[in-house]
Amino acid sequence: MKTGPVTSQHRSGVVAVPPLCRRDDGSLDWPENSRLIAHLRQGGIRRFMYGGNAFLHHLTLLEYEALLEWLSALDDDSWIIPAAGPSFGRLMDQAPLLRRHRFSCAMALPCADPRDAAGLEAGLRRFSDAAALPLTVYLKEENNLGADPLAGLDALARLVQDGVCCAIKYAVVRSAPLNDPYLTALLERVDRRFVLSGMGERPALDHLRHHQLPGFTSGSVCIAPALSQSLFEACQRQDWPAAASLRQRFLPLEDFRDASGPARVLHAAVALAGIAHTGPIPPFVSLLPPNSLAALQPIARALP
Repeated sequence: MKTGPVTSQHRSGVVAVPPLCRRDDGSLDWPENSRLIAHLRQGGIRRFMYGGNAFLHHLTLLEYEALLEWLSALDDDSWIIPAAGPSFGRLMDQAPLLRRHRFSCAMALPCADPRDAAGLEAGLRRFSDAAALPLTVYLKEENNLGADPLAGLDALARLVQDGVCCAIKYAVVRSAPLNDPYLTALLERVDRRFVLSGMGERPALDHLRHHQLPGFTSGSVCIAPALSQSLFEACQRQDWPAAASLRQRFLPLEDFRDASGPARVLHAAVALAGIAHTGPIPPFVSLLPPNSLAALQPIARALP
C-alpha cells in the first residue's frame, strides 16, 4: 500500500468505499474481501476507504485490529484509508492499533454525540497525534463540526493548515449540488485540492465540473469499477456529455440505495451481482427483506 505523505495525486481519482464481507456465522471473510478488492483493481481502482459502507461504527476492537492487519498486508500501490471513531473514546482506543501500521492517513467518522467546533478540533488533534497519522475528515451534515457550521469550517481550515487534516470527504446531500452555500464556504477556507466529492456518482459530475474537486468517493464503484473510472476520466478530459451518460447508468442503483439505506443496499448488491459473498450485517442494521432483494437483483446485475 502507499505510505508517506498524502499528496494531490492521492486525492485525484475514484476512491472506493467497499462493504466488509463476512461469513454466514458473522466472522470476517478475508478471501471474499480479497475477491472484492481484486474486482476493483481489475477495473482500475487503486484507492480504498473502509468506513460507513463497511459498518466500521459497529466493529469490535478485535475485528478492527484484524481489518488493519489485512489492509496493511495488501501488497501493491493502493491508497488505503481506514476509518475510526466516531466517538472520542473510540478514536483513542483505535489510535494505538492504527499506530502499529504505516497507513498514510485515517478517516474520522462523523460524530453525532455532544460536540462543538473547539472541542472537536482539540479532540481530532489529540487523535491524530496518538495515531501518528493525518486525518481525512468526513462532512456528512452541516452540524458535524458543531452547531455553528461556519465555526466548524474555521476549525477545519486550521486543521488543514496545520497538517492535521490531509483530505475532506464532502457528503452533505443537496437536491441541487450547484447551489451549496456550505460547500462554497468550505472552499473559501480550504484549498479545493483537499476536498473529495463524497456521495458517489450522482453529484460527482457537478462537483468535479463546477467546483473543480479533484476526485470522488463511491460505493457503486464496487459493482462497476471500470465504469466509474471511465466517468472520472471523462471529467478529467472535460467530456461532460460522456460523463453525464456514464453517470446515468449508476442512477437506478443510487436511487435504490437512497430509498432503502445506502450501505445495506450496497452490501446486498455486491453479492447479488456475483462479485463477492458479503454475508450478514452486524447489528444495529438489518439485511434487506426478500422482496427488496428480488427488486435489487436485476439492477445490480445490469450495472456492470
